[in-house]
Amino acid sequence: MADSDYIVGIDLGTTNSEIAVYKNGEVRIIKKNDRDILPSFVGITPEGALLVGEEARNQMLLYPERTVRSIKRKMGEDLSVPLGDRQFKPQEISAFILRELAQWAANFMGSPARRAVITVPAYFSDAQRQATREAGALAGLDVLRIINEPTAASLAYGIQEVGQKTVLVYDLGGGTFDVSIIAMEGEVTEVLASHGNNHLGGDDFDALIAERLAQHFEQEHDINLRHDYPVAWSRIWRAAEEAKIKLSEAPFVTVREETLVVSNGIPRHLELELSRQEYEALILPLVESTLDSVTKALQDAGKTTNDINAVLLVGGATRTPLVARILEERVGMEPRQDIHPDLCVALGAGVLASRLAGHDIDRVLVDVTPYTFGVRCIGEVDGRTCDHRFAKIIHRNAPLPITRTELFYTTCPYQKSVAVDIFQGEDEDIYNNIPVGKFIIEDLKPVPEPNEILCRMALDINGILTVTAIEKCTQKSKHITIENAMRPMDEGELAEARKRITELYASDEVYIGDTESNDEEQEKEITAGDHGDAVALMKRSEMLMDKMHDEDKEEAIELLERIKDALEADDEQTLREALDELKELIFYIEGK
Repeated sequence: MADSDYIVGIDLGTTNSEIAVYKNGEVRIIKKNDRDILPSFVGITPEGALLVGEEARNQMLLYPERTVRSIKRKMGEDLSVPLGDRQFKPQEISAFILRELAQWAANFMGSPARRAVITVPAYFSDAQRQATREAGALAGLDVLRIINEPTAASLAYGIQEVGQKTVLVYDLGGGTFDVSIIAMEGEVTEVLASHGNNHLGGDDFDALIAERLAQHFEQEHDINLRHDYPVAWSRIWRAAEEAKIKLSEAPFVTVREETLVVSNGIPRHLELELSRQEYEALILPLVESTLDSVTKALQDAGKTTNDINAVLLVGGATRTPLVARILEERVGMEPRQDIHPDLCVALGAGVLASRLAGHDIDRVLVDVTPYTFGVRCIGEVDGRTCDHRFAKIIHRNAPLPITRTELFYTTCPYQKSVAVDIFQGEDEDIYNNIPVGKFIIEDLKPVPEPNEILCRMALDINGILTVTAIEKCTQKSKHITIENAMRPMDEGELAEARKRITELYASDEVYIGDTESNDEEQEKEITAGDHGDAVALMKRSEMLMDKMHDEDKEEAIELLERIKDALEADDEQTLREALDELKELIFYIEGK
């Protein structure tokens, strides 16, 4: 089949749009200038030139009245949309976007794009679907199929590959939200129920951040930007969107807008640090409202959470960590995010388009990390506080490349250094995971309160992991680069890794045994490990006695007596409890 016979798959989104096509044996997202996302903006310059995508989005900062965004929300309505001094139907505005995407395809494939599969939300009415078809026709495309977005997402993930499945697709895009329950068996895909809100999405998250920024500016300068300063308000919206995106990857972002307005001849600036915690508090009511739709969709489909085989996250707004966290709590299952949420609908449309063109495509192949990467920290393991909890930063099956940053704190006043111990694995206890690296950030600012330490992990498609620790108040940093972080270890390497763990944490020695050992053998080995742990800790605590205050010294002596008594009485429970308490005390003393 010639390339001229190709069929494109298009996700015509509220905020962003994408296009995919089959080439060289796979479905690929088409890019322009290294950009795989086309902002769903259309504008007309003061000179009358048409702008689509990034250029139109940029123009909105200067000429918001000459730019249209989120036209998808108006599809199917009998109205006209002003664009500069002209009027257009919603499907005409959408046609400009589709035509731009078709040109991307023509440049990529070397021949015009003539046929397409276009996605729509599952809840779209007949009028909205017909308007989408009309938009395609106006763009010069023969729309072979209108496919529901959740169905497209499931095709991208290849959920239908094996047996009968019931899938929950949670789609939170820029301007719309819907949740669909899908039944899949072989080639048959059926949407059992859908529920949602076609006026809820990432744009609403932006609005809350923008309002927070505007409030701060008004408090600082006594100027209300909302009505009398359209250009400044557009800049606030742009800054809010960028802050939202950054807060999906990092716990803090600083918003700076120089000379936002000039008042009485004086430039007025905006500067505000936002935390992910504050951002998530702002959007929590909106995210919680989506759970009502989850419940209603399950009820309408006659299903419970126990019937769900997979949960798929779709739409850029699902990158906000709060979304996956709350959804997992509601459904009791970790959502899948191994295909970029911005792209999976377009890729799924590309899968269907490829099949219609005669190609045998089951699913999209993407690069993901097969392991979780994180660091050692203080926290609970099996209900007990300890200093060997595994804090996950990059999660298994995350699409590559990926960068994530999390916030940690020093454990005691005036702490001057922090050890960053990096592990690969899935267990909450670092002793059951694999150490992959370690470094120390020193000369921290001695402060009486817990010091904020940012830990950033970046993993590229070649398996190179870069870990950076940053003292937030001074921006002092140190990093390590780990080659082949994603390469699985053989048995010899695993044994060597276990040996390194015991050497690295000699004070915390425990036995990490063969997972195939029987229960009786494991119990004996664990007990032996506890005895070795006790001896090492007792010696270490005795060496630290001179550094201890009287109260700490009394506590240490009492714990040593409890450990000795437990060893003599062979009381495992008391021994383990006393060892944990002594570990915490030593950790506190050494951190001073």
